[in-house]
Amino acid sequence: MSGDHSNRPVHGTAAGDPYVALPPTAVDATASGPVRLIVAWPGFDPPRTAAALAAAIPMTGVPVWRVFLDLPGRSPGGLGSGAILESEAVEAYCAAVEGAVERLPGALADIRRDLALPDGPVALAGFSAGAAAALLAVLRGEVPVAAAALVTPVVAPGRAARAVEKRSGRDRDWSPHAVALADRLDLGSLAPGMAGRDVPTLLIGGARDRVVPAREISGLRDVLRLHGAGPVESTTFRMGHALAAEPGTEPRPPITEAVQVDTALTDWFRDRLARPLDAEAPDQADQADQADRAGARSADERHGAWAAGEQDAPQARPGAVAGHHL
Repeated sequence: MSGDHSNRPVHGTAAGDPYVALPPTAVDATASGPVRLIVAWPGFDPPRTAAALAAAIPMTGVPVWRVFLDLPGRSPGGLGSGAILESEAVEAYCAAVEGAVERLPGALADIRRDLALPDGPVALAGFSAGAAAALLAVLRGEVPVAAAALVTPVVAPGRAARAVEKRSGRDRDWSPHAVALADRLDLGSLAPGMAGRDVPTLLIGGARDRVVPAREISGLRDVLRLHGAGPVESTTFRMGHALAAEPGTEPRPPITEAVQVDTALTDWFRDRLARPLDAEAPDQADQADQADRAGARSADERHGAWAAGEQDAPQARPGAVAGHHL
């Protein structure tokens, strides 16, 4: 583990996988509940690593630790490439998604130890394959999850491969074992298991996404709502699947699509995990008034607790969500 816990990224390893942890540096908000940690996974398409995802969607305005954790394993190619037509690629995808969920309890223990964070619920986020892992983690319930944001989640590996077949004119060459693994990670078929979880969920799709078309995102939203998974929202941006330029393995300045997604995630997580610092002012004023009536504080001291009119000031926001709410 390396880095300064006060205001610099921390690099470490959790349950065998590298991570990048960004400290809470938001100056206009504070955590509003027990969640002190968001864990986010990258995908098999850019951004493909924790470091690249941290640069693409840092969620700086969310006043909790944001930990970007590598998936266990790599794919021989992106999900939109011909590689997905081979058994090796889909088996690697399924192993990474399921492995990330299996390692999550141990990873959280390592991260909390490294960052000196208490136990408690966690928020999850992910991109593409990482988003599928996030939803699977909610479904399996091995750790308490307070909220989940899924960016272009791979709803069904089989349908992603079918789209590549149509574009390339090639047939997939999946073994029976690969077919069974892919079917097991069809998120729509797993949705009934989400009943009663009551985890607020955000789904983000891309109108130009050829790996996970926007209709699959809205379909997943509908089936999750149908089975009572909790409050589910979705939004669509005019973007493709990737959130970074190729090769998507190193930190780079965010592209336009990533900035849009980062704004949406920041806004959504702030609504659920944070409160503006100004929101504390009325409470402080009330406490000061009570103390004054008890003779514990002078009028001058009470006046210094907050600035007159501060409770009416507009709250700082990280930016409105772009796209279309469905």
